[in-house]
Amino acid sequence: MTPETSAPPLSPMQKIWHIVALIPEGRVASYGKIADYAGLPGRARYVSRALKQAPDSLALPWHRVINSQGKISFAKDTHPFQLQMSLLRSEGVQVNQGRIALSEYEWRPDMATLVLSMPF
Repeated sequence: MTPETSAPPLSPMQKIWHIVALIPEGRVASYGKIADYAGLPGRARYVSRALKQAPDSLALPWHRVINSQGKISFAKDTHPFQLQMSLLRSEGVQVNQGRIALSEYEWRPDMATLVLSMPF
């Protein structure tokens, strides 16, 4: 008889990375929503930190993460702002002066997507 083995639990950062990887092309999600989906309500700033610390090898679609007002969080006229805006536009997301219409582009996964795709 062998003992049952299970995968070690994911760290909070790994949960965030997993959620961000699920955001489909042409959609965006706010830092706060990602925290909620990862089971970390109220930890929007932690999502930002997790994205900064993500290994490049994960190739996360970081550009699909915006703030709760539907805006790119980087300062205008900076390279990161321009890059995020360009990447979103290349996916068909309309960005007007750093603002994205959440009513049109917000990722709203259904419960089945969340439950079936989350390893936690």
